[in-house]
Amino acid sequence: MLTSVDPDLIRALGDPLRLRIVTLLARETLCTTHLVEETGAKQTNLSNHLKVLREAGVVDTEPCGRFTYYRLRPEVLAGLSEQFAALAESARGAAGNKRACP
Repeated sequence: MLTSVDPDLIRALGDPLRLRIVTLLARETLCTTHLVEETGAKQTNLSNHLKVLREAGVVDTEPCGRFTYYRLRPEVLAGLSEQFAALAESARGAAGNKRACP
């Protein structure tokens, strides 16, 4: 069964900085300080982007003293990949379908 792709998740990943954050977190769990160093973004800007990713369910947090570490939730990205694969399969099957104009 074809399901729709979560628009909030797409929106969360659609920003270039958030996509960069996700790419970095795919390699290792990082704290905000590391992400500031890696991206060059201001800490407040980065925190806002991380909030969007948390609310979309893309990352989890882990407090560690005065720092917060961020970890990617790979199952969320895998689910998104499956949804896009289902859309692609549907498009392959519908390639010959054409609705007539009235």
